Amino acid sequence: MNTCLGGWHVKRKKILIWIISIVGVLAVAGVIIFLSQGKKADVASNESENMSIMVQKAKEQELVETILVTGEIVPESEQKVFLEPDKGDISEYKVEENQAVKAGDPLFVYNSTNLDAEYNKAVREKELIQKRANTEQSQIAALNKRIEEAKKKQPANNQELAPDAVEPQEDINQLTSEKTQLELQYENTKAEIAAAQDLINELNTRKKELTVVSKIDGIVVKVNKNIAKTETGSTEPVVHIISNSPYKVIGTMSEFDAVKIQPGQEVVVRPKVFKDREWKGVVESVSQFPNAEGSGEPMDNKGGGNVTMYPFKVAITDDTSELRQGFHVSLEVKIVGAEKLPVVPHTAILDEGEVSVCYVLSGGKLERREVKTGAMNDELIQITEGVTKDELVVVSPDESMHDGMEVTAFDEIE
Repeated sequence: MNTCLGGWHVKRKKILIWIISIVGVLAVAGVIIFLSQGKKADVASNESENMSIMVQKAKEQELVETILVTGEIVPESEQKVFLEPDKGDISEYKVEENQAVKAGDPLFVYNSTNLDAEYNKAVREKELIQKRANTEQSQIAALNKRIEEAKKKQPANNQELAPDAVEPQEDINQLTSEKTQLELQYENTKAEIAAAQDLINELNTRKKELTVVSKIDGIVVKVNKNIAKTETGSTEPVVHIISNSPYKVIGTMSEFDAVKIQPGQEVVVRPKVFKDREWKGVVESVSQFPNAEGSGEPMDNKGGGNVTMYPFKVAITDDTSELRQGFHVSLEVKIVGAEKLPVVPHTAILDEGEVSVCYVLSGGKLERREVKTGAMNDELIQITEGVTKDELVVVSPDESMHDGMEVTAFDEIE
């Protein structure tokens, strides 16, 4: 029995020693790990504070910003003539496709049979009224003559009339009354003549409108002789003419570009069907009013949200004989900065949500600067606020940098 108890005490002692040894080892290991991590943190901190960075002086210069937009080639002007059902059928076409025309040249003529009949009737009615007016004028002239003769028959002072003679004054009064009534009738007749002439003029104008003429100098590109006649006309033109002036380019640009581009600025036009070829042009107009169809479009590369589009027109100054209506083109507009401002590489700007930030090296420490930017090109961007000329700006900042960070080594690049 004592032998068993002695053995148990020996075993328990060994277990306790074993447990104490393990705890000791773990404690030592924990201390070593803790010290190691602290040392690494100190090293990392020192490395961060003493890291070598690349900086560049902010030099002042004007920037040429290149704006790219797209558009479509269109004629200077065009005329589309649609069928007018109230004018009847077309009786004659005066032009063919690909024919050159000048403003005022006839294009086609509507059938004038019914209108001719109305016109001829109006002319005849006016002639009849005019004959009546001539008769009334003659009657008035005759009455005037009779009145003058009656006045001559009046007796002299104190002279008595024959017993059977008619009082001259009574004869004059009657003739004058007849003349007054006839003159009123003649005035009405003249009003009828004027109304008849107005009708003739209106019918004559309508007859002239039956001949449709070109409003521009150009080329007839379409003559559609088989358009079905309906009560509302047709969506297809009977004749389509485009001007023979040099082609232009139309399109829309974003609100961000519209505020920078002004009439008169030079443009390089590159049709997509002609590789490595370009035409010169000039901005003719940028509308002050948005394009209803293009407003509110998403524009992710301009900071998100929607963007309003504005129509523009570019005049092509080079020969456009090789171009065709409907060609799609890209346009390059160069915008020269209005003033010299400090410029930095694009990589020097950090986007921190609503603000742009860069880091400036001053007195061996980094200064975090909120900046405002202006014109830019493919490599550089102007700083309008936040950085001054010749300050050393970090070329490629990262998230580990902070305001007041000490810098012991740096490389300046040109």
